[in-house]
Amino acid sequence: MKKKIITIAGKPGSGKSTTARKLAEDLNYTHFSSGDFFRQVGLGKGLNLVEVSKLAETDESVDHLVDAKVRDVGEGENIIAESRLAFHWIPNSFKVYLDLDVDTSAERMFDDLKNNPSRKASEDFNSVEEMKSALLVRFESEKKRYKEMYDVNPQDLTQYDLVINTKGNSVEKVAEEIENAYKSWLLI
Repeated sequence: MKKKIITIAGKPGSGKSTTARKLAEDLNYTHFSSGDFFRQVGLGKGLNLVEVSKLAETDESVDHLVDAKVRDVGEGENIIAESRLAFHWIPNSFKVYLDLDVDTSAERMFDDLKNNPSRKASEDFNSVEEMKSALLVRFESEKKRYKEMYDVNPQDLTQYDLVINTKGNSVEKVAEEIENAYKSWLLI
């Protein structure tokens, strides 16, 4: 049975957070970000984002905590859940993947870091190149952990109902495309 939940996965910097917030506002749904929750877990341990990602490679309790939170969110309805594995934990959701090349991702995230003080506490980079390097480390760390822990590859695009490359697309256009596809999916 389909749930009134949109799960948004994708590469870092692809616009998951911005798109999820826009969709939640447009649909009057609740927004949940596992990335924000993961950052909070790291900060609670005195670790930045890269450090908590590395810790999670050897301490499965970090991912299990985040995954449990995502599963709890999946018990509700009228939710936009932004998470790399939400599509897996909430299988009856409308599953979206936002794609983007790593160079553009790093540029977007570095710009966002300068304008978002809440992220500065867990991510402190001095250049786009530093951000890109950290993104690649984080991306590979997550890919490795998810394969080892759950035998899941969130980069396998066949698992999603909709895949959008966000390069050159406004958040309004991406959100509109998701909303239209989601409403059609609900009717099928």
